[in-house]
Order: sequence, then C-alpha cells, then structure tokens
Amino acid sequence: MGSNSNHATHVENTLETNGAAHTEIAASWRRSKLLHHLSPDYRHPPERISSNELKQAREKLGPLIHTAETSLDNLYLAVGNAGCCVVLADASGIAVDRRGAGSDEKTYDEWGLCTGALWSEESEGTNGIGTCIVEQRALTIHKDQHFHSKNINLSCSAAPIFDHEGHLLAAIDVSSSRADLTPDFARIISLSVINAARQIESEYFRQTYHNADIVLATPPAEQKKSSTNLQTALLAVDQDGIVIGASRGARRIYGLKNGPLKEPILLADLQGKQVNHAKEYELAERRVILQALAHTGGNISAAATAMGISRATLHRKIKFMKLAI
Repeated sequence: MGSNSNHATHVENTLETNGAAHTEIAASWRRSKLLHHLSPDYRHPPERISSNELKQAREKLGPLIHTAETSLDNLYLAVGNAGCCVVLADASGIAVDRRGAGSDEKTYDEWGLCTGALWSEESEGTNGIGTCIVEQRALTIHKDQHFHSKNINLSCSAAPIFDHEGHLLAAIDVSSSRADLTPDFARIISLSVINAARQIESEYFRQTYHNADIVLATPPAEQKKSSTNLQTALLAVDQDGIVIGASRGARRIYGLKNGPLKEPILLADLQGKQVNHAKEYELAERRVILQALAHTGGNISAAATAMGISRATLHRKIKFMKLAI
C-alpha cells in the first residue's frame, strides 16, 4: 500500500477514534470530511476558475494587489532559493497572485500553485491557505497534516491579512514540495510569512486613511503581555483627535467591533487620558490667535480680519490671555 493510501487510512482512523477532539489539525480534518464531504484519497488537482472570474476576484480586492507587490517580492527573495513559491489568495481561497521561479512553473501548475486555483478548505480540505482563512490565524500545514493524500508532499505556511475594518481580506502562503524541508525550517518560513502579511496589512491601512494621522494603539497596563502585534495595532485620527479608523490589532486591544466606527471616539478616551475640555478650548483659542498674529507679522487688524472677529475683540482676548506681542 502506497504512502497516499496510508495517509488516507490514517485520516479515516483518526476521525473514527474522535481524534479531532485532541488536535487542531484533526479538527480541520473533521470539517473537511463531515462538513465539506471530502475524501482524503481524492486525486484531482485544485479547481481553477476562468480568466474572467480571476479578473473579477482581483478587481474585488481593490488596491491590495498593488499594495502587496513589494512585500510579496521581498518575501520571494527570502524563500525563493529554497524552492518555495509565494501565493496571495483572496478571502475565498482563490490564488490571485504568485511569485515563483520560471523554471518551476510547470511543477507549480501541476500542484495547483497557480493563479486562479481554488484553495479553500471547502474545496481542498486542510491546507495552508484554506485553513488559515477558516481559522483566521497564521499556521503551517506541513506535509501529512494536509487532508488530501495528493497534497502530503507540500509544506504550506500561511498568514491572514485583515482590512481597515478588521475583516479578513486575503491570505499569503509560502509553499514548497522539497522532500528535505523540515518542520523547524517551515517554522522559520512561517515567521517570514507573518511579517510580510503584517507589513501589507499596515500599508493597506495607511493608504486607506492617507489624510489622517496614523498612531500606534497603546494597550492598557493589564494588556502589556497581549499577543497582539502592536506594529499593526493602528488608529487613524482626524485633525480633531477623533478616531476614524482602527486596524484589527487596535480593535482587539480596545474591544472594538469589526466594521465602520459609527460613533465618534476620542483618542484620549481610548488611551485612558483625562481631558480638561475647558483647558483644551483655552489652549486651542490661544494657539489660533498666536498663529494668526505670526502669519500677519503681528498686525492686530489683519489678524482679527483673518480670524473673522473685530479688532476690539482680539485686543480683549490678547489682554485676557496676557499674550506678549
């Protein structure tokens, strides 16, 4: 009995003995078999969508394709010489972009590691892209951890990318069919994949809120040991100090739900800072007066006109604030 048959038998035995209750991999196997009605000995390559459907899938991702280019290129430079290819997939598991050596293109296509291939867990069972999308976390599916026997020569490390509202947008995957790829080396690759995903996620957030100030979220003291990657815990803040956007990492820190921020949120409130609004108003007024005077070279009449108030009113404010002019 060949190794593929042995794997299919192992999967079936694991599920029959309720092994899914003990490991995350077996839990994915159970979804593959019972929820998606797949068989571990299925031999056909992944389903491929039409060129028109692929075009639509890429258009649906909007600016992400362009945003991800540099990070995908750099990731491939790091892992390409090890016989790996880099795949960007959308939230439904469709491979929309790929980096790989031209000499290996035929091999990648045979494995289904090509644009237009569908790598959802529903279609391909336990695999890097599909299981990453279902569980919305970074993971590695190494060789015989795959559900389908035909995929057990692959090692796949994937990481999710979330959009500016905290929703899953895409996933990056690095796959290799090298026989000498060890689990330890696969973990090193996984770290590179996670780093690339977070870079893309951060850049996508910054581009979405390009007219706002981008600040790092500050976790409360009790969350200092949180597993949240603070480099991607970003807030977009407008000129009035109101938070208008929050990345998934920031939402996890502050307990914000995914989706648009429907209610105004003051940055200071999120950070737990006490705000004296009367004092803030006084400082803001003082700042505007000083800026107007500086802009007009100390000409009170011109400054008053620029501010839309009378010269007498400006004189009173200057005297009240004890401004030196």
